[in-house]
Amino acid sequence: MLDPAQRLALVYAPKSAQAAWLALFLFERRLAEIARPGREPLMIQLRLSWWRDRLGEPSSAWPVSEPVLANLKAWNEQHRELACLVDGWEALVVGEDGGAELAKAREEALVTLALLLRVDDLESVRQAARQYIDPSIASGAPATLPRSMRPLSVLRTMAQREALGGKPTPLRDLGRVMWAGLLGR
Repeated sequence: MLDPAQRLALVYAPKSAQAAWLALFLFERRLAEIARPGREPLMIQLRLSWWRDRLGEPSSAWPVSEPVLANLKAWNEQHRELACLVDGWEALVVGEDGGAELAKAREEALVTLALLLRVDDLESVRQAARQYIDPSIASGAPATLPRSMRPLSVLRTMAQREALGGKPTPLRDLGRVMWAGLLGR
């Protein structure tokens, strides 16, 4: 199940891009569940290894009983590029990089999604991804994203609002999210 921010972001994806976005959201969620705090690091590594192995296979070889893999078929065999997310989650669990590798992997996954959706301006996607992953680096006017990447605009806007803290202003916050979703800014 997606979190509320992801569900809202998905609304702004065009129909042709929704399956790829949904697959990315579900895959990230599964990896977060596997690597949740309190689990034995060795068991986390074993489970992440299973996912790394699946991503290295053609989708026709995947078990049919795994719904996340079924959704990843929307990535048209570009799913191999998501192995960086598995590595990022593993580094978070057993490494000492403080999540830097996972942040880089998330950025690369979003850029790969943009390539899958035939987006030309990858630098704008990269900038928006960085601002979403680390809202404190947001400066100046946000890059305008194409329609297929509008969910990233929504996620970036919501992350920046959350980073501001303070008292929520529901109508203003909703207006910002709608602006980001409709205009890509």
